Amino acid sequence: MTLPDPSTVRIDGPWRHRDVRANGIRFHAVEAGPSDPGAPLVVLLHGFADFWWSWRHQLTALAEAGYRTVAMDLRGYGDTDKPPRGYDGWTSADDVAGLIRALGHTEATLVGHADGGLVCWATATLHPQLVRSIALVSSPHPIALRRSVLRNRAQRSALLPSFLSYQPPWRPERALTRDDGAAAERLLRSRSSLQWQQSEEFAEAAARARSAIQIPGAAHCGLEYQRWAFRSQWRPDGKRFMTAMDQVLTLPVLQIHGDADPFVLRSTLRDDTRWAPSRHLHPVPGAGHYAHEERPDEVTAALTDFLARR
Repeated sequence: MTLPDPSTVRIDGPWRHRDVRANGIRFHAVEAGPSDPGAPLVVLLHGFADFWWSWRHQLTALAEAGYRTVAMDLRGYGDTDKPPRGYDGWTSADDVAGLIRALGHTEATLVGHADGGLVCWATATLHPQLVRSIALVSSPHPIALRRSVLRNRAQRSALLPSFLSYQPPWRPERALTRDDGAAAERLLRSRSSLQWQQSEEFAEAAARARSAIQIPGAAHCGLEYQRWAFRSQWRPDGKRFMTAMDQVLTLPVLQIHGDADPFVLRSTLRDDTRWAPSRHLHPVPGAGHYAHEERPDEVTAALTDFLARR
């Protein structure tokens, strides 16, 4: 069986594929809109078992609104380098900070889904001078998420089974990649709305995700983020990270959340105002965990309005 080459994520479209060196590795970034540093920069960050393609709708729409819009493959994913280390909160924030500088900018708005949203929170907290504002899709503050898992039985039941299943070595990698990456499609189906699942676009999104997770090293690297998030809870680096994250952000924060999301519950987002007092919550009726793909027009409109008011 021939595995997909990393270059298969360089999908043709009204955008430009770039290789950007930052924080010691090469990132695959997809850019649309003005290419000069004079235009405001928006960086789009995908979630677990995904890649830049999940932001295809917002990538072009925000570019048409005049923003230099860049969707990146996170460390270890897609056509970005896959080093053996660096899948922790500190390095993820440094990766995005380095990318902003490498693109010639002094600040950016960050938009992230799920794990990509956690990177937004981390970068805004650890590199506040580089982050103008953040927008999040189904991504609570990491301290709020941890507390909710510990205290809320419903959130614990929604998140812990898959999270714990990712912790053993090698077996989860095989589970993610077997049967042509069928597990990536099952993730999409289990956390999204039935309406989206019955659409032609879902079939394409699932096929793309299944292919991308089979790129050599991608499943392992994606799982390493999950493993650090779990194991670091009992290690000094994780405790230092959570202490560093326990800061109040004064920048604008938009929280977009599908009101039918079965994975990140709305109650978990309630405490985010402790760390983001100016947080604005935008519910998306009928959408699940992937609101930016399930209801792209509504999410794009919310993002465009948020950016314009900044």
